[in-house]
Formats: sequence, structure tokens, C-alpha cells
Amino acid sequence: MAPAIRLRSAVALVGRFPVLAGADLEVGRGEVALVHGPNGAGKTSLLRACAGLLPLTDGDAEVLGHDLRADRRSVRRSVALLGHATFLYDDLTVAEQAAFAARAFHRPKTSADEALVHLGLEGRAGVQIARLSAGQRRRVALACLIARDAPLWLLDEPHAGLDAANRDVVDALIRERATSGGTVMLASHELDRARALADRTFAIAGGRVQEDARVA
Repeated sequence: MAPAIRLRSAVALVGRFPVLAGADLEVGRGEVALVHGPNGAGKTSLLRACAGLLPLTDGDAEVLGHDLRADRRSVRRSVALLGHATFLYDDLTVAEQAAFAARAFHRPKTSADEALVHLGLEGRAGVQIARLSAGQRRRVALACLIARDAPLWLLDEPHAGLDAANRDVVDALIRERATSGGTVMLASHELDRARALADRTFAIAGGRVQEDARVA
């Protein structure tokens, strides 16, 4: 079976700056991969490229069988990206936001309902997003991630801004996703916690990627 993610000498530019400068990466289906490196190393750019949001100008890239050089938009309905911003709509209720996320990925409304229960948000279903705390908003974003049921999760600092209990929730969700056959790639500075989740770890610096070692 082809890997979930395969990059070969991938180059991506922001302006004239190479945020990916010949990146090589391979992640198998059902694996959890950790990408780490200093600020500005290219972690977010790597995730955005794999999500089809950042065009590649050179090299080869295939994600879930989609050729990103030929058509990077084709992968977007197969990928769920959770970044620093939650991109929630303040005027929607929690239930409406989850339902919107599910509908965008052609999932039934039951997927949204089940996601809210999974995150313990069913009691907040009728509350507007604008009235939620930062931690609650992050929890809703995680529920939307589950509701989409995408085969590939791309998570950018998924533990950021969460208390200890909610960080444990994130860890459990990642483990569950991998156990069910999904693939997860996360970028994180919290290496002790993230390494405990990962099957592979990759260091990125200057837009280049190098695998550290197999940890499981």
C-alpha cells in the first residue's frame, strides 16, 4: 500500500523565500508522525503543503494518492487541518458549528452529534461560539475535527492553550485515530508529550526534513 504522505525534494515558496527547501518525508498509513524544529523552521508550511493549501514549485508530493503538483486542491476533502486559529464562526452555536464541519466533508449530522458527545460538549450544544472560553473553543475545534472523519489529520501545536485535562483528551483522540486506521501528522514543541504518541519523528530546519529514529 502506498504511504499516506510522500514528499521528494519538495520546494515551496512564500514570496521568494523557500519555506520548504527540498523536503523529503514519508509517513505510512495508520502512523502518527511528529515534526519538530525551531520557530520558522517550516513546520506549519509543511502541514499546509500536505493539506493542499501551499503550492509546491518543485519536487514531488503525493498525499493519500493525490498528486499535489498536478492538483493540490483534490486532497482537501481527505484532510483535516487544525492550526493555531480555530476558524470557528462566533454567531453559530456549538451544535451548528459541528454540523457545518460535518456537512462540508459530506458527513451525516450524526457525525457531528457523536463528536460533541465524544468531547463532552453535548451540554453546550446550544451555546454560541462567541460565549465560549479559549479552552472551550479549542475543544469545539477538536469536535469538528472528529466530525469531518478525514483519513489524515494535520495538527499544528494541538496542545497549545489547553489545560492538563484537555491535553490528555488530545492525546487520547490521536491514539484513537491511529488505532482506527487514520494517519496523524503533528507539529509540536512539547516533545516529551508528542514523542510518546509518535511512531516516527522528523526534525525540520531551514525547510529540510530529516527522520530522527523509529520510536515504536
